[in-house]
Amino acid sequence: MAVTIKTAHEIELMREAGRLLELVHEELAAAIRPGISTWELNKIGEQAIRRYGCTANFLNYNGFPASFCISVNEEVVHGIPHKGKILHEGDIVSVDAGLIYKGMHSDAARTYGVGQITPEAQKLMDVTKESFFRGIAFAREGHRLHEISAAIGDYAESFGYGVVRDLVGHGIGHALHEDPQIPNFRQRTRGIRLVRGMTLAIEPMITAGRPDVEWLDDDWTVVTEDQSLAAHYENTILITDGEPEILSLTK
Repeated sequence: MAVTIKTAHEIELMREAGRLLELVHEELAAAIRPGISTWELNKIGEQAIRRYGCTANFLNYNGFPASFCISVNEEVVHGIPHKGKILHEGDIVSVDAGLIYKGMHSDAARTYGVGQITPEAQKLMDVTKESFFRGIAFAREGHRLHEISAAIGDYAESFGYGVVRDLVGHGIGHALHEDPQIPNFRQRTRGIRLVRGMTLAIEPMITAGRPDVEWLDDDWTVVTEDQSLAAHYENTILITDGEPEILSLTK
């Protein structure tokens, strides 16, 4: 495992990459409504990334055909945008996005409700988001990586939700995916010790039912095996000598 410690200059670039990515997410959130296609959302996001002078790091990554992963309802991650994939009242949609600013990457995901959603869907979204914050309470220099994992998983599972095992968070920086891998559930080991200057993408993927997932025939889209709803929340964070800094969330 080769975990990189970022320099002050690299961190400053990642801070700007995260700030710009948050602006992109804000534009997409404002565009989400019943009747819009996931293809249109991808186009809006692509235009925003280019307008900020950045590059979409998902496009053509290992062959992925779009700049955004847009996943609806039972789709957990890696949903491919299509003109025929229309959002409807009551859907929930997870938007996973990243960009490159002057050679440094950012990565963040949000799940949004489309119009009026059920209380059950809102609760899943809220718990998923809160599980991220429960996890990063342990994202401090001197703590162990899997303390983050345990806090995320324990919180989500306390509501009877499933925590996806097949997909995990990751390091990030010069590449979209770097060491270490970061599970969202309790591990037998403590994991590596966290050091100031590490940059991590923490991303709980939580289901309303069982944690089991499967891949569709496009070899990208991951769905819940039991067709239950799924939510996704992710930010790029920096390990400091105190509270972690969320690089992709500036408010």
